[in-house]
Amino acid sequence: MSDTISFELGSAADRPPNRFQVNPVNGNSRKAQDGFGPAPGSGAGAGSGDRGTGDDNEPHEVYRRLTNAEGELLEDDTFDATQMLNQHQPRQQRQSIKSSFRDKDKPSRFKDLQTTTRFQVDPQNEESDESNDSQEERELLDNEYDTKYGKSFRHFTREALPRLDNYRNMMSIQAAYRPTLDELHNATLVGKNTHSLTRNQDPESGIMNGILKFGWIKGVLIRCLLNIWGVMLFLRLSWVVGQAGVIEGFVLILTTTAVTTITALSMSAISTNGVIKGGGTYYMISRSLGPEFGGSIGLIFSLANAVACAMYVVGFCESMLAMMTSFDWSIVDGGVQDVRIIGCVTILLLLIIVVVGMEWEAKAQIGLLIILLVAIADFVIGSLIGPKSDLEMAKGFLGYNATLFKNNLFADYRPEKGGIHHDFFSVFAIFFPAATGILAGANISGDLKDPQKSIPKGTILAIIITTGTYLIMVLQCGATVARDATGNLSDVVNGSYSFLDCQPGECAYGLQNSFQVIELVSGFGPLIYAGCFAATLSSALASLVSAPKVFQALCKDELYPKIVWFAKGYGKNNEPVRGYVLTFIIASAFILIGELNLIAPLISNFFLAAYMLINFSTFHASLAKPVGWRPTFKYYNMWLSLLGAALCVAVMFLISWATALITFAVVLALYLIVAYRKPDVNWGSTTQAQTYKNALMSVQQLNNVEEHVKNYRPQILVLSGLPNTRPVLVDLAYMLTKNLSLLVCGHVVRGSSSQKYRTYLQERAANWFRKHRVKGFYALVDGEDFESGTRALMQASGIGKLKPNIILMGYKTDWQTCEHKELEQYFNVMHKALDMYLSVAILRVPQGLDCSQLLGSQDGWKTVADVPRTLQPNESSGDLQAADSSARNGLGGSIDSLSRNVSQEDRNRNEMLHSEQNSLKIVKLRFKQGLRRMRSWPGAASSTSDLSFIAGNQSKDVSGMPDPLDAKSSNLVTNSLRKSKLKHDDPASLYKGPGGAELPKEVLSDLTQFTRKRSHAVIDVWWLYDDGGLTLLLPYIISTRRTWQSCKLRVYALANKKAELEFEQRSMASLLSKFRIDYSDLTLIPDITKKPLETSTQFFNELIKDFVVADKENENGNSSRATLNEDDALITDDDLVAVQDKTNRYLRLREYLREQSTKSDLVVMTLPMPRKNIVSAPLYMAWLESLSRDMPPFLFVRGNQTSVLTFYS
Repeated sequence: MSDTISFELGSAADRPPNRFQVNPVNGNSRKAQDGFGPAPGSGAGAGSGDRGTGDDNEPHEVYRRLTNAEGELLEDDTFDATQMLNQHQPRQQRQSIKSSFRDKDKPSRFKDLQTTTRFQVDPQNEESDESNDSQEERELLDNEYDTKYGKSFRHFTREALPRLDNYRNMMSIQAAYRPTLDELHNATLVGKNTHSLTRNQDPESGIMNGILKFGWIKGVLIRCLLNIWGVMLFLRLSWVVGQAGVIEGFVLILTTTAVTTITALSMSAISTNGVIKGGGTYYMISRSLGPEFGGSIGLIFSLANAVACAMYVVGFCESMLAMMTSFDWSIVDGGVQDVRIIGCVTILLLLIIVVVGMEWEAKAQIGLLIILLVAIADFVIGSLIGPKSDLEMAKGFLGYNATLFKNNLFADYRPEKGGIHHDFFSVFAIFFPAATGILAGANISGDLKDPQKSIPKGTILAIIITTGTYLIMVLQCGATVARDATGNLSDVVNGSYSFLDCQPGECAYGLQNSFQVIELVSGFGPLIYAGCFAATLSSALASLVSAPKVFQALCKDELYPKIVWFAKGYGKNNEPVRGYVLTFIIASAFILIGELNLIAPLISNFFLAAYMLINFSTFHASLAKPVGWRPTFKYYNMWLSLLGAALCVAVMFLISWATALITFAVVLALYLIVAYRKPDVNWGSTTQAQTYKNALMSVQQLNNVEEHVKNYRPQILVLSGLPNTRPVLVDLAYMLTKNLSLLVCGHVVRGSSSQKYRTYLQERAANWFRKHRVKGFYALVDGEDFESGTRALMQASGIGKLKPNIILMGYKTDWQTCEHKELEQYFNVMHKALDMYLSVAILRVPQGLDCSQLLGSQDGWKTVADVPRTLQPNESSGDLQAADSSARNGLGGSIDSLSRNVSQEDRNRNEMLHSEQNSLKIVKLRFKQGLRRMRSWPGAASSTSDLSFIAGNQSKDVSGMPDPLDAKSSNLVTNSLRKSKLKHDDPASLYKGPGGAELPKEVLSDLTQFTRKRSHAVIDVWWLYDDGGLTLLLPYIISTRRTWQSCKLRVYALANKKAELEFEQRSMASLLSKFRIDYSDLTLIPDITKKPLETSTQFFNELIKDFVVADKENENGNSSRATLNEDDALITDDDLVAVQDKTNRYLRLREYLREQSTKSDLVVMTLPMPRKNIVSAPLYMAWLESLSRDMPPFLFVRGNQTSVLTFYS
């Protein structure tokens, strides 16, 4: 609180400008003149005793506001300002000001004061206004908004002010609280006003609680310089000049620079498009292109850095060995053994440096940079001094010479002793690793103060400096050193230049033959050795730091199995000590193995693969153009980034086509591993944005495609409720649409639902789709009733040409016992569908469709007591808590375990079964009871969900409660699905009883009747009327599915005349063959008009007896038709007579069905047409009941009278 400034109460003229002042009206001058008091809203709970006289009989309690240096509002103390008010204001002008605080924010002494909903000013009476309180001053009170003497502004409103903390990741400790939409919109809900936990902490500052952060110079520039200036600078640059000459050497270096510069520009664009956390290259690629690319590159990049660390250490060892050899020193054999010993000691010392802390590592880097700069300066000075002895001249160092420069201007490619013939591309491949290292700063992004500014500035400047250095040294080498020299002193003494005359391959000195040219030119040779040591050790140190940092970020995301152990960090900087040790072990192993020259091209290709994906990430983001792509770095171009990616691929194949192929194979393999594991991450990658863009463009293009019967696809809206409540219905729909067309599962919820509850249902449906591998969509609507909700679904589902053309419903088994209103709604849905030219399908299965009572909450979802509840109108949060408490005490089981009108007896039975849920016997009993309830519950067979989230005892969402779908719980669900060793097709793993109990085999068989493989199944198709061919098409699609491939298709049709039966049968067979539909049997029904049996008629009369009323005059002589019209769910004698012929036909069909199809596996029949104003709902349902009672799974289908089959090609 040292930074806190307290604004004490004083004269208005002394006040600083108020941060939250609205509509000031010359406030400063007027207040200074009039001595005006605090503005409205500045008092907290102030009151006045006698408002008529303006006397203050009660003490005014006023809060003062404390603000820290950053302007954050704090509220810690209270004080009595009454005395000050009396001193600074005339009595006549003092106002009583009241403002509302939530009860929880009030001190105890304010509890008794009146509470208002917002700021309220209680003006004095008119009598006191005559003296000094003018109308103008009152307007000033009303308009000026001053919280100087009150609590901080956030205590006067539920709204959150725009602050950086509000946009932080919720996992961050700095994350602030923004009220939810429900808390703002619903007046009865009180939000949790939890503010930033670390208000006095600046996350952007360099040191936060002792955490060390680097600026752009120490963190990026120095590291990139040290990594780019490698051994190649001292050992290979002169050889490149000898082979390629000065001109092609310039081209070669500039080409290399072009690749690295384009990559740096792309990386700058990515790094300035939001906050960059730890992980560097991996973080940028994974958040841009997704976890698949990011994970593969992150892993190979970490491995490449670990092996590169070994390479640099071996380079240091070889330089050290060369120096020791000049002094005739050795440890063991002066060869490989010495390299191994020196290498292991060196990397151990480097490990100690990085484990001690990044600060020591940064100091070591600065020291190495100084040595490196001194070595480069030594070379430049030496070139200006010229040869210091005849021996140096004999070795080819002549000093600056125009003739020599002219000879070295052009290329002179020569074969090496191993028979390798060099050209521009081979020399380019050898030199290119000298330009890598531009990611050294980005790889420690988590240790930078401001990665968004540091990475672009430091990386691009490092490229410019190193490129300039390379170009200058190429000029100096080309102008001072000959390509070939004998090293013969006698030729120099003679004064001739014959020491330059030698055949290629015979000379030991010169640009082409010696790697010690830089040392030869330098003013003091040992400094070049020191420069070599500094270059190799700095690169090794950077790689030793980069590999664990990137690997730690990768491990935290758990993209690959068994590596999360390495994610743990230690110390304030979260150092990946385990990663350091792992990198040390890998590097030590490669040092001991040796033969690093074979691995060097592979390492370079790994780096180039990272460069390629960085460039491609920028191109892809610019191409997809998501709204979130707003980089502050503007000096990039999407096509330039694409060119950079192509150049990286080209360079990979130039270096070694074999290692390039190996690199692509490794990246692909790692990509497939992550894609197969499907990690539960959502980073908003550009691939997600591109998926949306592609889908949008495809839908728009589809709108321009005219419909044709050959391209007809059954797009189904299935009224299933939550998919897990009616899995059989969803399975049939998916069997018709799998890999073919659109499937939408519609769910109608009565009453109003909160968005949080809707999200809960959507997540639950999506989880069921994933587990059962169903590719479909879930549509949820609120409706006053089933009919209005279904109307909304039919009218609003889909977009463009991707709209359902078939509505699939479950058969309403309780149509005889349900309320007449429910029956009418079910019937009206069919009418509305046909009015919209939608085809209608109704499925009936013997066991019923609703499995909500049968299946438990096996997916780890909350029980009904835990499901958040919606606040209903005229209900307070207290009522809500009481209702939730009673729900917890009285209810249990699955969220779908309650029907709309479940009795207390059913609830008790449910609790009794829940307590014994592990018993197979109880599960069987529950199944039978559930089936009985399915048939008896109102709406159980209708296609809305049987959730009891309506009326009084609902269980819905409250915004103030925690989110029902906790992120951790959803992760657990996904991980458990992924780690499950059970075979997916095993129904025992898909369906569990309450509490995870195993279901009986016969129950599982019923649940999977459309998904399990059928052998010798029979599908009977009763194609009664020509509806466009949909009745025939749907069973044909079923017969093509893998699980029903061996089934037989039997077709039944009605004959027109018995005399022409044979002719009609041949015509029907010809039609089916032209449709190219295979069938096993074709039968025509000749005597459909024959009168049905008496038993059939009695059966039908028994069905409708509760609905039949006599249409006759009542006692007053008035017709009862008006009464009947008020309730259409009744049947009059006139109705029966009007459709007597149809009734007889359907009863006759029932007799044929029982004779022909009782042993079939599925029956598909043309749905009778529900004629408007002709057939009432109960009469129509009686027809369907007559046809489908005691039958196998029965599917009624009615097309929209438009052809869906054609025999034209």
